[in-house]
Amino acid sequence: MKPMLQIALDNLTIEDAIASAKKVEKYIDIIEVGTILIASEGKKAIKALREAFPTKIIVADGKIADAGKVFGKMFFENGADFTTCICAAEVPTIVETMNIAKEYGKNKEVQIELTSNFTWDQVDDWAKVKVPQVVWHRSRDSQASGVKWGQKDIDAVAKLAKKGFKVTITGGVALEDIKLFKDIPIYIFIAGRSLRDAENPELAAKAFKDEFAKYWK
Repeated sequence: MKPMLQIALDNLTIEDAIASAKKVEKYIDIIEVGTILIASEGKKAIKALREAFPTKIIVADGKIADAGKVFGKMFFENGADFTTCICAAEVPTIVETMNIAKEYGKNKEVQIELTSNFTWDQVDDWAKVKVPQVVWHRSRDSQASGVKWGQKDIDAVAKLAKKGFKVTITGGVALEDIKLFKDIPIYIFIAGRSLRDAENPELAAKAFKDEFAKYWK
């Protein structure tokens, strides 16, 4: 199965976020209401993106660390399909968020966003409670310091997929990075600034989808 393409909207205003998404609407599958946008505009940003793009999957990137029931309800009732817990969250918080997701429908899911300090023991704990998705994340600060995608990333992503998780790749993903993961069943690739800041965002999004088609059927 081909990966889906997600645009990360870390804009500062709802209006700017909607404008960014409209430029790539034809080719993207998922719209992420980014952590920065949620911090700037609040839960109304989720509702606004849901209303503007009713046929797209909406992700509220809340990076929930605690109070899973409160944040989960806030995000799902405003139209999110997926939301994120940070890997530092305790298992009860993650389970609480997943339970809230189920109340809003069988297709509502929780993703665990992985930072560099997670452990494989934690991964086993998440598998035991049936966490459906994980996000392999190269931080914005790592990108800025010149950290590149490498074999360590590929091996870890492959291991996560073998454990049964649907895996998302994010963190400055460029077109030439896609082929690195060609032997792994990737669920989603996230592109943010590489789409938003492109000279022609629609063509940039199409190029990602064309690249997916080269390596996945």
